[in-house]
Amino acid sequence: MRAYAYDMYTHTRTTFKKQTEKSFLNLKTDMTLFTELIPFETYTTFLWIMAAVAVVVFVALYFVDAGYGYLFNPKFGFPVPNRVAWVLMECPVFIVMALLWWMSDYAMQTAPLVLFIIFQTHYFQRSFIFPLLIRGNSKMPVGIMLMGMVFNTLNAVMQGGWIFYYGPERGYYDDWMSKPYIYIGIAVFLFGFITNLHSDYVIRHLRKPGDTKHYIPKGGMFKYVSSANYFGEFMEWVGFAIASWSWAGVVFALWTFANLGPRSASLYKRYEKEFGEEFTKLGRKRIIPFIY
Repeated sequence: MRAYAYDMYTHTRTTFKKQTEKSFLNLKTDMTLFTELIPFETYTTFLWIMAAVAVVVFVALYFVDAGYGYLFNPKFGFPVPNRVAWVLMECPVFIVMALLWWMSDYAMQTAPLVLFIIFQTHYFQRSFIFPLLIRGNSKMPVGIMLMGMVFNTLNAVMQGGWIFYYGPERGYYDDWMSKPYIYIGIAVFLFGFITNLHSDYVIRHLRKPGDTKHYIPKGGMFKYVSSANYFGEFMEWVGFAIASWSWAGVVFALWTFANLGPRSASLYKRYEKEFGEEFTKLGRKRIIPFIY
């Protein structure tokens, strides 16, 4: 049955390629298109640039709040309904990652396939399920949405480039399932994923319909940090970095903290200002339990 499914996949993919190669501008759809457009040396430079920009973003966000959600700020552009904004912001990474996987000659190699499933699990939920669960009529500034779209597209190139092209080409993921990284990474990812889902659930149910008051979230990892949802997401990408054991994964985890670390600090200050001792007596950290 497995052999039949693989033959069907191979036949469908081959047919798709042949048809596409005859289409507009006779563009190639196999993996040489990616590696010709972005040689490995260029890709390596890209990783260094992304890491450097993450450091700049980390510092900048301690001076300028990313104005969405609880910290909404209209100076980042006209408001877009939150459900629409989240779909448009997150779906590019899901789509680009799927295309890069499809075009790779290593798409069905076990390790790249497992990493692909892990990555897409998060972004399917974030792109197409999470927006449907959002309550109320909150907005997101269009500038925040566009910046998110750009980063997510670049991140798909960063992760997909290594997992589906440069890594397998070099035999990096040969016998990967016999090594501990993938299992430790998946365990950390699942812990973060579940923490993120639970924390989002807690936040969504802080208010009853029609209520506009703010409340301190409680339960789960909120016992330890004020931004448990961000802690969960950070753990997801730490887990992914371990599972892929790649610099691309490390840079993504760095970017996640560069974005969410300062934001968690801003939210902590907002909670302190709004709730005073009621909040501070809880003794919570911002995003990493017992540390920060």
